Amino acid sequence: MRVLSVVGNRPQFIKSAPLSVALRDAGIEEAVLHTGQHWDPELSQVFFDELGLDPPRYRLDLRTADIVAMEGAIREVVEAEQPDWVLVFGDTNSTTAGARAAAGVPVAHVEAGLRSFDLEMPEERNRIEVDRLAALLLCPDERSAAQLAAEGVAGRRVVVGDVMADSARLFAPIAQTQSPALERFGVEPGSYAVVTIHREANVTRPERLRRIVQGLRRIDVPLVFPAHPRTRAALAAVAPDLEVAPPLGYLDMAALLSQARVAVTDSGGLQKEAYWYRIPCVTLRPSTEWVDTVEAGANVLVDDDPDALAQAVANAVFPPSAPPLYGDGHAAERVAAALYA
Repeated sequence: MRVLSVVGNRPQFIKSAPLSVALRDAGIEEAVLHTGQHWDPELSQVFFDELGLDPPRYRLDLRTADIVAMEGAIREVVEAEQPDWVLVFGDTNSTTAGARAAAGVPVAHVEAGLRSFDLEMPEERNRIEVDRLAALLLCPDERSAAQLAAEGVAGRRVVVGDVMADSARLFAPIAQTQSPALERFGVEPGSYAVVTIHREANVTRPERLRRIVQGLRRIDVPLVFPAHPRTRAALAAVAPDLEVAPPLGYLDMAALLSQARVAVTDSGGLQKEAYWYRIPCVTLRPSTEWVDTVEAGANVLVDDDPDALAQAVANAVFPPSAPPLYGDGHAAERVAAALYA
């Protein structure tokens, strides 16, 4: 069996690491295609280096998030490779481009069935479209599988857990012992907030971003804020004095997040990672696809309210009774098995 895995941004590189190992162990040949949606070395190549991933067989280096531009280039690779499956991850434009470009090859969607029910988010529109194109829907939990059933989505549903939990299980211990990130930022475990902002709604609306910054300024613990290039540019216009750091590699970020007092983010991936590390999370969005983290009391949605943000950080405590969520850290093996079924 042969699989073409389409990746293009940081979360997808993280998800693909344990899955590539599981595919190899299952005797499945994998060709990885990197669209180039993230091309900055700190958002791209560093993850292949740190996670020990083989170099992608195909590097499109398109340096764009345009779905149409990616789709045509991916289709050429699909036609050349003739894989048994096109494997796509998550909810990015690379995900949608890969699913559209499959050209008759069945699509397997890792992280299927998630919904925030906010159609203003391009990620939500991507999720819905890709789920409808996929023949195999690899769901992180029963809630997402039930959502697909309620929508009448036709593909075969398999609950496998979340492959990012596999990465957290495998790499967090390595990160905590090998990364010098805490020393570099001059922080002690449990004493600081990790901040990330990258969602379109937050970085393309100056007044909204300004309100979020007002809330960040009211937080009474040190902030470690690695900023995506687009975020850095947006902040330069509304808060040029706010101290941010360059993007970090996965191991440095895992070391910082797993030992933080609190995470403040608009990232779906960091909401989950914080939960697995048992770190409370404050989410800068009005909704989330990771509803269970909120219901468990480990994640608070504050949108762009400065007062709510500062208060949520001050009150943040991870609930000791929070249940395990999104699998057991062995989702990748189940994905490989589902491709054979």
